[in-house]
Amino acid sequence: MEKTKPRFSVSDFIALTNQTLEYAYPSVEIEGEVASFKVNQNKYVFFDLKDDAGSLGCFMTVWQLRMPIEDGMKVVVTATPKLTNWGKFSLTVRALRPSGEGSLKKSFELLKAKLEKEGLFAPERKRLLPALPRHIAVISSTQAAGYADFIKILDDRYGGLTIEVAHVQVQGEVAPDQIIRALKYFNTAQTPAEAIALIRGGGSADDLSAFNDEQLVREIAASRIPVLTGIGHEIDVTLADMVADVRAATPSNAAQLLVPDRRELIAGVRASINLLIPRLEYSIERTQQTAADLVAEGYQAIVDSIGRYEHELALTARVVGEFDPARVLSRGYAIVRGLVQDGGRIEIERRADIIEAEVRNVRKK
Repeated sequence: MEKTKPRFSVSDFIALTNQTLEYAYPSVEIEGEVASFKVNQNKYVFFDLKDDAGSLGCFMTVWQLRMPIEDGMKVVVTATPKLTNWGKFSLTVRALRPSGEGSLKKSFELLKAKLEKEGLFAPERKRLLPALPRHIAVISSTQAAGYADFIKILDDRYGGLTIEVAHVQVQGEVAPDQIIRALKYFNTAQTPAEAIALIRGGGSADDLSAFNDEQLVREIAASRIPVLTGIGHEIDVTLADMVADVRAATPSNAAQLLVPDRRELIAGVRASINLLIPRLEYSIERTQQTAADLVAEGYQAIVDSIGRYEHELALTARVVGEFDPARVLSRGYAIVRGLVQDGGRIEIERRADIIEAEVRNVRKK
């Protein structure tokens, strides 16, 4: 007996095919060259992914496009294969990243120009790090060597800090979103840190591409807390470095920029004291000399005042002496005492004697 073959409607077959694809390939990574790139209604992105032998249609939303692309760029997409209702095989793209040094550089330059035009890299919008922070936040992979170097140098230079750490992946597809969530967390914390350090050790351009993610760069720019980056080596420059308030050459250098060396601080205090002591001694000597001069001036002023008072007293005594009755008598004058009227008795005192007399006649001049 002939076996009955399954029969499907068109829509059922499309649904079955998609179920089979979803089961067999729930997520695939495909590398190819971008062609026919376009954005519709500023919402939907369409392009073809091709190589020398074939081409696949791709669809994604504009919000999933984390870095700019253009025709001719080589990319890797993370996608789900799908058969559309009109019979076209396509890829629903969840994530996309440039592939190869040329495409990475091209995407970097396109996004750099866009953000630079918006003023995100302008020096005037950047803030200084606190001179002596007591509470810092760190975003890094705690398994990375760069993180270990950063913490070691922090402790060596200035211990006793409050350090909050957000452990995140620092490369790969999920890295940008994890770092963004950490930035949001620290910016909304009840007790905010004084600075945020974004740390990652060295790696290839592809390894560091997470730090060229547009949404991550914008989140760093929007941070209320100053952000310090220590990503890769000195020659590695990411867009996260360019938008950060302060960029360190390496994770170790980030620790050096974030906190002073306590030994240098102590040496600086001692040097300041050594400079201050001679100044204090000079100031004391000058104050003492000034005080001595003031005392001498005061003493001389008192002496001068006494001299003036003595002179004035002598003049006064001389004037008073002129009115001394004895001196008046010595000049031939006499002092008359008694009742001056006819028949009155008077006493006339002269320098050498006293005469008693009777008034015989009083007449007016």
